[in-house]
Amino acid sequence: MRLLPRRLPIVAGLALTALVTTQPGIAQARPPHERPVDVQLLSITDLHGYLRPHDDAANGTVKDAEGRTIVVGGAPYIATHLKRLRAGHKNSITFSTGDNFSGWPTEVAYHADEPTIEFLNRVGVEFSAVGNHELDLSPSFLRDHMGKGRCFGEVDVDSCFTDSTGRRFHGADFPFSSANITAKGSDKPLLAPYVIRWVKPERGPKIPVGFINLTTPTTVGSSTSYQPTLDNLSLVETANRYAAELKRRGVEAIVANVHEGGTAGDVYDRCNANPTGPVFDFARQVTPDIDAIVTGHWHALFNCSVPDPAGDPRPVVEAANHGRLINEINLRIDPATRDVIRSATTSVNHPVTRDVPADPEMVTLVGHWVNRGGQTYARPVGTITGDLTRTRDADGESTLGNFAADAEYADSRRTPGGNADLAMVAVAPVKGSVALRGDLRYAKGTNPADADGTVLFGEAWSAFGYANPVVTVSVTGAAIEQALEQQWQTQANGSVRFAPLAVSGNVRYSYNATRPVGDRVNPADVLIDGRPLETGRTYRLAALAYTLIGDDGYTAFAGFTDAVRGSRDYEAFRAHFAQGPVTPPALDRATALRPYGPRGGRRRAGRTPEGHAGRTVLVALEGHSP
Repeated sequence: MRLLPRRLPIVAGLALTALVTTQPGIAQARPPHERPVDVQLLSITDLHGYLRPHDDAANGTVKDAEGRTIVVGGAPYIATHLKRLRAGHKNSITFSTGDNFSGWPTEVAYHADEPTIEFLNRVGVEFSAVGNHELDLSPSFLRDHMGKGRCFGEVDVDSCFTDSTGRRFHGADFPFSSANITAKGSDKPLLAPYVIRWVKPERGPKIPVGFINLTTPTTVGSSTSYQPTLDNLSLVETANRYAAELKRRGVEAIVANVHEGGTAGDVYDRCNANPTGPVFDFARQVTPDIDAIVTGHWHALFNCSVPDPAGDPRPVVEAANHGRLINEINLRIDPATRDVIRSATTSVNHPVTRDVPADPEMVTLVGHWVNRGGQTYARPVGTITGDLTRTRDADGESTLGNFAADAEYADSRRTPGGNADLAMVAVAPVKGSVALRGDLRYAKGTNPADADGTVLFGEAWSAFGYANPVVTVSVTGAAIEQALEQQWQTQANGSVRFAPLAVSGNVRYSYNATRPVGDRVNPADVLIDGRPLETGRTYRLAALAYTLIGDDGYTAFAGFTDAVRGSRDYEAFRAHFAQGPVTPPALDRATALRPYGPRGGRRRAGRTPEGHAGRTVLVALEGHSP
């Protein structure tokens, strides 16, 4: 049995939003040609390419006010619910609040996220805000490929795949919009800052409704969306600027479509007493000329009303993520003033239940891309002569880690402006995500397309990366030394955690694990292209953005400069197989020095380079590995 959402009136203060009746006397007091105009707004957010839920427990349920779990989501059901919600509405506008793609379902991610655009086109999305993940590749990928359908690489292999109708990808049928993403140092938005849609009254001229689209200011400095050539402008100032511009153009009904989040409880159509987060700060500050705020980004689910600076309530809503909810806001517009009658505004979050008929076209669409995903998985991308694994030796090295560091180094050297002197990969970071995710075995697997030594597309995809870009930056030699020292970190219980970093094949270094944490690496024992590390010199370092901004737990690179973005981890990793058959790298880049013994080293005391006076260093004997 389908659980129907509760509908309650919007009231001043932090309250629940839902259906309210028409303000008494409005329809009766006006001549027919001046009756209020009803406008339905339908929105989704943070779909992330989840055309089908991959894990109901994680992304296929919502809770109602009684704590009951409702199973939700999936493109065939989103399509059915949208059709049903639009029925009977003369003026209905469907849009997205961003993060449509760049998610993790492989049937979508393998295919340049084009399946998501096919779905959004076919369910009638009219425009979308730019979320942070819309910029996970590049501004040109968003504008030219996703927006215009421009191909790259080999057609139907790298991009411009054949869709579920047998046609080639042609891009979005709707615009992407962001008012506050600009080129570095500019206040001019990269894309159109707002969208205007025109609605029809019973009689008379059409009425404009403006949608200012905004992107979380964390975008250009975040790891996957790290874009050193872009800037984020302030949400409030930017929204105020374009609200004023819209009003000068005669637009009085204005909605802010903001990819920035908050939290207000875990019930899909309610709002707790103390909603928090940046979007609620935005809602309390932004101009009263904005009549409603639709948001996303935090994968939260709430239906709130927050007073604007003039004290008038307006809806602030977020419809969760992964296609679990559809938000509906109903605006009532006075045709005389062309402005929203706030007291008649209603809002409700609808669960995308699966107790309705699945849309047959969307069933075909999902089936097409799942089948194509299996084919893409099985495409060979390279060969290996032995296993590439995450298994670390006593010095912290692994064949997969070393290969990944070499892939980053090669990607930087190919990237204009990259030109790395060395590369590093966190193989077992102190915190956060681990880039090394799966082993590549020489022996053939269970896939019929596999063979001994063959690396399949899907195998490579699963071995390394989480959609993070390889970024090359300028850092000091002292920062490189500090990063190597941060491989050992003292925990709260006094134990020392070893969090090794893989280095590219042109680097050799030794460390003394018997010395205090923070004093285990001597710059003289770090060789880059055969030359000792100079702490006062500037080097070009390639690493994942996630590592450089400290999300792995290594803080040494704070303050890096001259960032140049290269390929994403997936692409850099696959590209490195193009060199021909890959022999697993030797585990000879890091050497743990030990006290005297047949496999030990000899002591060297006295003044050492870069201020390590009086320090005892263990140096490996030539021809002896620890």
